[in-house]
Amino acid sequence: MHRGMTGRHETTAVSGETVRAFVPAPLPPDQPLEVTPARRKLLEEATLALGRLDSITLLLPDPELFLYSYVRREAVLSSQIEGTQSTLTQLMLFELEESPGVPFDDVVEVSNYVAALDHGVARLKEGFPLSNRLFREMHAVLLSRGRGSNKDPGEFRRSQNWIGGTRPGNALFVPPPPHLVPECMADLERFLHDENNPYPSVLKAALAHVQFETIHPFLDGNGRIGRLLIAFILHHDGILSRPQLYLSLYFKRHRETYYRLLDLVRTEGDWEAWVDFFLEGVRDMAGNAVETARRLIALFDADQQKIQALGRSASSTLRVFQAFKARPLLTIGRISGRTGLSFPAANQAVARLEALGIVREITGRRRERAYAYDQYVAILNEEAEE
Repeated sequence: MHRGMTGRHETTAVSGETVRAFVPAPLPPDQPLEVTPARRKLLEEATLALGRLDSITLLLPDPELFLYSYVRREAVLSSQIEGTQSTLTQLMLFELEESPGVPFDDVVEVSNYVAALDHGVARLKEGFPLSNRLFREMHAVLLSRGRGSNKDPGEFRRSQNWIGGTRPGNALFVPPPPHLVPECMADLERFLHDENNPYPSVLKAALAHVQFETIHPFLDGNGRIGRLLIAFILHHDGILSRPQLYLSLYFKRHRETYYRLLDLVRTEGDWEAWVDFFLEGVRDMAGNAVETARRLIALFDADQQKIQALGRSASSTLRVFQAFKARPLLTIGRISGRTGLSFPAANQAVARLEALGIVREITGRRRERAYAYDQYVAILNEEAEE
């Protein structure tokens, strides 16, 4: 549906240039979303997929094993959209402090993303509201070190930013002027908590993501916080027991369509085209996560059977295997600490896992070697390295 422009232009002067910045109207849209049979079916499919995703805890003996790595895959994908080149393996090596030599600038951005997500989850567990203050706290963690750390971490911007082009005057899109950012974000926060909002949580997340990206309230990190916002809305509203729906892979695969549909909302008010795209992404990525979990369960079961066939040495080897399930990249020192085995015993157990083809040494070094649970990492990397 074409409603016309979903906001107004505010003319401002930036560095002596006249600039037309876009200020979005508050949510929800004045004209309600058109609900066709096809769109209602998409909404039902997305909602069912979210239910299956939330039930993933019933499939896994310890869901935290899956979430640890799945969150890191999301961090890699979300950061790749912003241009970083870090891989999942590099991130996990970086998190092993004994493993130097990993490129710092890119991987620290990904590590910051994991920390920002973890901070937000912890705050919500404390009963902290989904709010602008929470977004600012997460942003402060996201830009706490590395690139972007000089771009006002944790603060709404006080200067004009832009998307595309070399300056606001030739940009593809100019978000609201800085003096209107607090008002726009206050409107968004009210929408998130409006009990009279007519839309279910998944549609609320769809609308809120566009609004956040349109406001672009920070000098840097808007895309990453905006993508996290989707999962946090669904978690806050009780749709997901953990914020474990991540759409970065979908947005990465369909990057041109994603940006085109955001622009169509702003210029023509076509919320429906965006909502259809968004619901397809929710359905597909929730299904992707469930399928990944099933594959991991099958992998764990098959590898455990191989280890149990070792006989007397199976016991200590299984303890080390459990450590690799929790952290797919480990050093012998870390394994010893996590399992309580002596360094030589841990080393022998890793050698047995290596002989079975379950783990592989990945550094090529003689000292401070790191081992990867190869197939586990490969399953997670299938999409992350597309």
